[in-house]
Amino acid sequence: MKEILYRLFEHQYLGKEESRQVLQQIAQGKYNDAQIASLITVFLMRNISVDELCGFREALLEMRKPVDLHAYKPIDIVGTGGDGKNTFNISTAACFVVAGAGYNVVKHGNYGATSVSGASNVMEQHGVRFTSDINRLKQSLDVCHIAYLHAPLFNPALKAVAPVRKNLGVRSFFNMLGPLVIPAYQLLGVYNLPLLRLYNYTYQESGTRFAIVHSLDGYDEISLTGEFKLATPDKEKLYTPEMLGFKRCQEADLDGGETTEAAARIFDAILEGKATEAQTDCVIANAAFAIQVIHPEKKIEECLYEARESLESKQALATFRKFLSLNQ
Repeated sequence: MKEILYRLFEHQYLGKEESRQVLQQIAQGKYNDAQIASLITVFLMRNISVDELCGFREALLEMRKPVDLHAYKPIDIVGTGGDGKNTFNISTAACFVVAGAGYNVVKHGNYGATSVSGASNVMEQHGVRFTSDINRLKQSLDVCHIAYLHAPLFNPALKAVAPVRKNLGVRSFFNMLGPLVIPAYQLLGVYNLPLLRLYNYTYQESGTRFAIVHSLDGYDEISLTGEFKLATPDKEKLYTPEMLGFKRCQEADLDGGETTEAAARIFDAILEGKATEAQTDCVIANAAFAIQVIHPEKKIEECLYEARESLESKQALATFRKFLSLNQ
């Protein structure tokens, strides 16, 4: 690792095979925490190359515990993280809204590394027991249209670096890798435009059905705080909240609070119909564009109606309660 770090410090790039080997050796425990932290720091100071990203991705795919849920044609709503906004669990709430509308969702998540509450934090707050048992995951999909995959159970490299990521508290290239190994349709949020273009290229190559979103003020999701860009396999489009019939909200409206308990209370309030207008609208917007990924022939107005109906009819809440009954 020392030689690799010296090269990276001199602004050199790794090849695809080198990157693959580095991540494999991280998972095997061959590097210490200081070396891993240094590697993460390098990729904070410069953009990751396509070869590096593909090499890291290949390593994760090779080491990943296989789980085949393709028959369900599920979708995941996920952000890369690392936007520094400390939002409440928007993507996780939107997943239950989509499931409440009758679509299959496989939510991949982890503990928060750069924010107070990641998806796994809010799930644990509700007593969810994580599992890699394929039969339990399929049962959850069959009964309530959603299964939860805690990333470290399926990706040993992510488990190996979790303490370092948490202690650093800054975004890293690991934020970028998770979505690239998710076997599902995706609504992916990214924190800057270069990442949107990088993922767009990568997804086009893989043939995955996707949409990538970036709010131009830095959010890795549809925040409704301003304009956002949406990239799909056939186009890119710029939206404003007003184009979708929403009011603009403020950054403070989306704050997740200072504890996982506070974030969990916001999550509950959304599903119970007790959240603020800004919180609710943000979740509906993300859920709607996820539905459109599943059915690209549908107009966004129809998808917004389905998402809102899932919340207002309490179907999303009922789905979450069924999910808890199976996963606690």
